Amino acid sequence: MSFLSIKEIKDSILDKKFSCEEIVSSCLETIASKNEDMNALLSVEKDAAFAQAKLIDQKVASGKELGPLEGVPIAIKDNILVKGWRVSAGSKILENYVAVYDATVIARLKNAGAILIGRANMDEFAMGSSTETSHFGPTKNPWNKKCVPGGSSGGSAAAVAAGFVPCALGTDTGGSVRQPASLCGVVGLKPTYGRVSRYGAIAMASSLDQIGVLARTVEDVARVMQVIEGQDPKDATSVELASTSVAELITKNVKGLRIGLPKEYFVDGMDAGVKKAVMEAVKTLGKSGAEIVHVSLPHAEYALAAYYIDQPAEASSNLGRYDGMRYGFSASGDSLLDSYELSRGEGFGPEVQRRIMLGSYVLSKGYYDAYYRKAMQTRSLIQKDFVEAFKDVDVIAAPTSPSVAWKIGEKFDDPLTMYLSDIYTISVNLAGIPAISVPCGFVKGLPVGLQFMGKLFDEATLYRVGAAYQSLTDWHTRMP
Repeated sequence: MSFLSIKEIKDSILDKKFSCEEIVSSCLETIASKNEDMNALLSVEKDAAFAQAKLIDQKVASGKELGPLEGVPIAIKDNILVKGWRVSAGSKILENYVAVYDATVIARLKNAGAILIGRANMDEFAMGSSTETSHFGPTKNPWNKKCVPGGSSGGSAAAVAAGFVPCALGTDTGGSVRQPASLCGVVGLKPTYGRVSRYGAIAMASSLDQIGVLARTVEDVARVMQVIEGQDPKDATSVELASTSVAELITKNVKGLRIGLPKEYFVDGMDAGVKKAVMEAVKTLGKSGAEIVHVSLPHAEYALAAYYIDQPAEASSNLGRYDGMRYGFSASGDSLLDSYELSRGEGFGPEVQRRIMLGSYVLSKGYYDAYYRKAMQTRSLIQKDFVEAFKDVDVIAAPTSPSVAWKIGEKFDDPLTMYLSDIYTISVNLAGIPAISVPCGFVKGLPVGLQFMGKLFDEATLYRVGAAYQSLTDWHTRMP
């Protein structure tokens, strides 16, 4: 039962092939046998899950209609608030913080009947690409436990890949859903900025953050998205949607679809095996009727520099609230300033401190125009590149990550090398457009991800091309 899809779970419960309690029991048994070693989940809500499963079985017995995600286990990244749960964002400074309200996406999942299984591990405050910066220790990749699962949503990706849950929520600020999805061999969607409410997600970089979905199939991602997306009065950046994509309506063909290949993404530095797998995937789509078109994103080479000015600047501002005075970890000093410094110095890990200092520097007097303003101008140019490219194509295809998963500790002490692992994902966040990663092969036994980037609010086309590719291949059916 560990690798059933959302539809298979619902159909099994309705047909009484399995009870919801049996589904939950199987899920928890898998977690119990693997999680201690893998460290994908920080906590598991066993009693609450069984209690909800019992109520769902009673609904089925009485013939009541089930919600769209009724009985479906789901893991929640540890920076999305669930009332009554500890929510730490992977940090010591929030180690014992208990959420007092539900994030909007959580309220919608609960209304849809989803069973919230537990908190997924993550890089501290979503700052990282490997889930190694978590205060609670690194998560291991299910395909090779000597390797990282990617980050910052590494716990969510590993939980899905290992069969703990069929789907999970993550957040994506610069690739933090798509990159771990690629490294763990699952599907990961970063929606258009504004499609999903951020209310109740612990902010890191507010103009870049988006809550996304990880699952094993594109259809499952669409089913979860259908529940969590849409305007929210509690989030002014959320958008009223004219229409949503229903999983059952996904057209699994690419005939006539124009797929762009950006020349700037296929350059030196990419693993040869990754490039081969991605190009083979593109050829498969071409043979199935898609037209492959070469496009240019001329300012892509500046995306990494712009991102690592913009994101730390916003993070330094957002994390100013963690001062040890109001909530979270607190350390006492001889003066108020000493207390601030001790609380933040002991409560934040090295990567978070590094980005706070970098962000504070680029926002400081005398450097704002030289760095932050220039980064914002570059961001505008990157957005315009996508607008121009999408005049000629329906979607853009590229690698998700320049390499497969690397060994735990291999890049941890080299921040620049770690930052480069996001080189193919960050442009999407700077432009605000949607993108999805789907499995497209293996290199040395480790998964490779193929990324599709779409027009603003055109997730439907991403579902179409992603589901079509999965119907033509079996990479997503392979299990670690």
